[in-house]
Amino acid sequence: MAGAIRLVVGLGNPGKEHERDRHNAGFWLVERFAAANGVVLRKDAKFQALVGRHEPSGAWLLLPQAYMNSSGRPVQMLAGFFKIRPEEILVVHDELDFPPGTARIKQGGGIAGHNGLRDISQRLATHDYWRLRLGVGKPPPDRESGADYVLHRPAAEERAAIDAAIENSIAVLPLCLAGDLQGAMQQLHTQDKPVAAKPAEPEPRKEPAQPAKKEPEPAKEGGIKSFLKSLTGKK
Repeated sequence: MAGAIRLVVGLGNPGKEHERDRHNAGFWLVERFAAANGVVLRKDAKFQALVGRHEPSGAWLLLPQAYMNSSGRPVQMLAGFFKIRPEEILVVHDELDFPPGTARIKQGGGIAGHNGLRDISQRLATHDYWRLRLGVGKPPPDRESGADYVLHRPAAEERAAIDAAIENSIAVLPLCLAGDLQGAMQQLHTQDKPVAAKPAEPEPRKEPAQPAKKEPEPAKEGGIKSFLKSLTGKK
């Protein structure tokens, strides 16, 4: 079992103009987790970040207030001050390679062109911290670049899917803070699998309505006798 997570970092860009951008998905998750757990995120000039502490676990929550490509300095400073190892850090960020609604946890690996991860890896001199990746999708190849795409807000349907992935991620975050990263991964990675739709029961076939048979009217006795007389020539 991995060690407990002692620092959760949400990546994003500060300022009102960026708060709804796809690039701020990491901010969204950490802010929502803090609000749900009564953690106040306060600006700390020393760490150049919004900082709070999750008292039940003792873990620190960090939102760097430098721009994305300078995210590493606050992480390096707080981790160094509290002697937090890279494998005890969980970085939450947007992920272009996953569709909205997908969330994945992994340790290490490449940075896939993410400027925030690049700066953190350079500052920590390792890739071996944990990542919680929130899918935001990617633009069609003939449209805007990924860098421009993440600096715009998602459509309402996409934002709803991202919010659902954030809720699923928050549900497993206590496992991460307790050191059960494998349990968190197993639970989270099965939450966004599509559920097979139950086939609809066939409706019973309805037979077409048959017209009601009309009973023949009884012939009048006098009429039959007249008819027979006409055939025999008798009056």
